[in-house]
Parts: sequence; C-alpha cells; structure tokens
Amino acid sequence: MKITSFWLATFFLFTSQISHTQSTVSDPEIKKMVAEVSATNMENTVRKLVSFGTRHTLSDTKSNSRGIGAAQRWVKSEFDKYAKNSNGRLTAEIDYFTIKADGRRIAVDSQLGNVMATLKGTDPTDNRVLIISGHLDSRATDVMNATIDAPGANDDGSGVAAVLEISRIMSQREFPFTIIFVTVVGEEQGLYGAKHLAEKAKAENWNIIAMLNNDMIGNSLSNGTGLRDNVNVRVFSEAIPYLETEAEAKVRKSINRENDSPSRLLARYIKTTTSQYIDQLNINLVYRNDRFLRGGDHTPFSQNGFTAIRFCEMNENYDHQHQDVRLDKGTQFGDLPEFMDFEYMRKVTGANLATLSNLGWSPKAPKNVGIKISELTNFSDLVWSAPEGKPVFGYQVLIRETAASHWEKTIFVKDTTVTIPYSKDNYLFAIQSVNELGHASLPVFPVPVK
Repeated sequence: MKITSFWLATFFLFTSQISHTQSTVSDPEIKKMVAEVSATNMENTVRKLVSFGTRHTLSDTKSNSRGIGAAQRWVKSEFDKYAKNSNGRLTAEIDYFTIKADGRRIAVDSQLGNVMATLKGTDPTDNRVLIISGHLDSRATDVMNATIDAPGANDDGSGVAAVLEISRIMSQREFPFTIIFVTVVGEEQGLYGAKHLAEKAKAENWNIIAMLNNDMIGNSLSNGTGLRDNVNVRVFSEAIPYLETEAEAKVRKSINRENDSPSRLLARYIKTTTSQYIDQLNINLVYRNDRFLRGGDHTPFSQNGFTAIRFCEMNENYDHQHQDVRLDKGTQFGDLPEFMDFEYMRKVTGANLATLSNLGWSPKAPKNVGIKISELTNFSDLVWSAPEGKPVFGYQVLIRETAASHWEKTIFVKDTTVTIPYSKDNYLFAIQSVNELGHASLPVFPVPVK
C-alpha cells in the first residue's frame, strides 16, 4: 500500500501535537481486516470442535470423528484451505513430540502434537517472529479422564477459533516477517505443548518479538455474581521478567522499572491499538502473569525469555469450566457453545488481529534507547539509534506519570534525540518507531546514559 498525500498531511498535522494515542493514523487496510472477522465463522468452528466429543490430550488419536487426533487433523485441514489463497506463503504442519510419563497428569509416555501454520514474511533480511496461540485440548472435572465428553467450547475452543479466523484473514495479505498461528496441546496436563514450542524457539534462536495467548475469550457472564461484561477483556502481563539477569535487575531497581517489563509494554500496545480499531472493547490491564496462582500457554514463553501476554475474558463462568456435562438441580453444567457470547468473541479476536497486523507491518524498534543523566534539569533528554534495515518515517515519544497505568501523551519526532519539558522525576517514557501509515513498533524503555 502506498501512502497518499492526504494521509501524509494528516499524519504531520496530528503527530505534531501531543495526543493520547500511540499512533494517530489508522490504516484503512487494518480496519478492513477487522471488519472481515466473522462471529458466525467462529461459532461454526467452536461447534465443529465440540463435535469431536473430547479433545483431551490423552484421548483417541486414531478415530476420524472423536478425540484429539481427529481434532488435530481437522484444524490442519482448515489451515491448508487458507494456504490455497496465500500464494504459497502459508504452510501447515502437526509438530509431533514425545512427553515422558510425569507421575502427575501424563500417565504413560505419550506422543503429542501442536498444529501450526507459518505465514512466511516477504523480507528475507527481517528475522522477526510473531506468535498467536490457543490450546486445542479440553478437559472435564477429572483432568485424567480421557474418555468422557469434554466439549471445551470456550476453554479453549474460543482461542482455537480466533487463531483460525485470524490466520484466514492475515494469510491473504503480505507481511515482511514471519507470523505463526498455533493450536497447542497439553495445556490442561501441564502446558506441555507451549513448553515444547517455547523451548524449540529458544534452542533455534527465534527472534520472537511478541507472543499472544488466547485462552477463554468467548464468555461474558460470570456465575454466582451474575455480572455480564462484553466490553472489557483482560490482558495479563508479567512484571519482572523470568530470565532477568543480575545486571538487568540492578538497572530495574535503580530506575524503578517494575511496571515496564517488555510484556507490560506489549500489553499497553495492545490497549492502544484496540482503542484505535475496535469499537466497544476496552483492554483491562491486569498486572500479573496470569490469574491468581494459575497459568497459561504464554507462561513457558515468558520463562524462556520471550515477550508474551494472555488474553482472557473479563468474567469467568465456573459452571461451564472444567465441569462434566450434566444437569444438576436445574443448573446445566459443562463447557457448551450455547453459553458463549460470539459477538464478544468477535471483538476480542479483532483486537488480536489489529495488534498482529499493526506489529506485522511495523518497522523495527529503535536501538540504544537512553535518557541522559549528565546534569540535573527539569527537562528530559532522550536519545536512541535508528533501527537496522529500512529507514523509518519517525519516532513517537510515549509519556505517562509514574502512577498512571497507561501512556497519557505522545510526541512525534523525526530525529533520534529530543528534549522535552517533562521531568524524569515525575514521568516515565518509551520510544517506538513508526512508518508512514502509523504502524508502530513495540516501545523501548530508556536506560540511563551519560
């Protein structure tokens, strides 16, 4: 897509002012893609996944109609359909691996398999990678019961449906670097599929800049409290990185960076992008890696040093999560499609799509981002280096007060240095690269430089 004189003039007009967004130009192509997200498509996907009876990780792998094996092969066939419209750029596979019996939730040595579709980038010099995931396996009340019906409509048919829908839409476009769509297995048994993929990525030195995990994004009604919320979705992000080095910890403590880990910067990026492209949906930033004492498939990526977050519905319904399908005293239990909100799920899927597309078309992030500390002043001097590769259009300086959860101001600059009238005693900053259409890189937090 080419930048028009109108969009260029609009970009200069608005980014010369201080604004409340990370990117002031909305890409009409991303808006078009978001409009292509279909609640009906995703409902059909969820119902198809439920039709397999159970998708327990240790369930039947031979049947073509029931169990995890049938579900894996069907998901791959869907990826293969989308590949036909990708000009050869999308390829799908089932990545099989063996897990040894663990004495807990893997009773015997088992072969597991993640279903993956890789959308190859058009720039051979750009080794960045984006990953979006949902987990294919399901469970009932007894996590070891591999034969009972476990429909797994919302947990996590919703995440799988989102991954498939986004891959369908994105595979029809070109992006400079690689995007991986994956439905992992073994989540309910111990995050085994995600662990396998994260460890593989680390061993092969993948340059993963962001991993988005979607686990339960299709319910808007909580049991017990009766709260219904279809305009908020939680995004979980870790505070202190798992693999923080001693030197990094020293810097973090000296500049009070506890609330600005790479994953938290990604979460804020998602919040800004969602507000820009998705109507009637707010990202609720949750400042913990996951729900209280619980985890998800983003966790192994965090543990291996990658930037990862989790999308999850605002209110969980425990009548329809980890429950045997049954009618008890007039209450229907079980994770069934009729209890899902597919319009809510459409909006959350759109937030994922807008984020991935904005990042997928973004320039590389600025390098060597620093804040000068050579003298005491009520101004802040920020410096950085241009990223390697294609020249960027400009940079955005993100600003917020120390107690604010999200960026409050944005200043656009063309140079790689700026002096702004905001004291580093009272404000926090980050720098991101932007291109002509407003696609922004992930922000980079500055470190002290003399």
